[in-house]
Amino acid sequence: MATLPRNTIQRQIILEALQKLHSHPTAEEVCIEIHKIHPTISKATVYRNLRLLAKRGAIRQVSLPDEADRFDDRTGQHYHFRCKICGTISDVDVEYLGGINETVQLKYGFQVDEHDVVFRGICAKCAGIHK
Repeated sequence: MATLPRNTIQRQIILEALQKLHSHPTAEEVCIEIHKIHPTISKATVYRNLRLLAKRGAIRQVSLPDEADRFDDRTGQHYHFRCKICGTISDVDVEYLGGINETVQLKYGFQVDEHDVVFRGICAKCAGIHK
């Protein structure tokens, strides 16, 4: 069994920045937040540790086509909504369709571990502005 790397001070700072932002930020946005207080932490350190934290399950990496990956401090299975006007990404708390993994696995023979769904449209705030 592989040993997990220890939780360094840098990782703790990155987690705290992600939790403070709570907006599904990109790695660049996390860097900007961190550099407000810790300007000596390099971008490479932030990027590397975000990927490691996601791999370890401490955070979620949200991949969107044609966009930079986003990071989420909520690790439970849930979906996301992306507003096509303002670009915000929001958590969507609806029942997670875990059974769909098994359906795809049985039909196609794939080994399905998880799935991602991103709803796209106009958020309530932008809908109110663009009526």
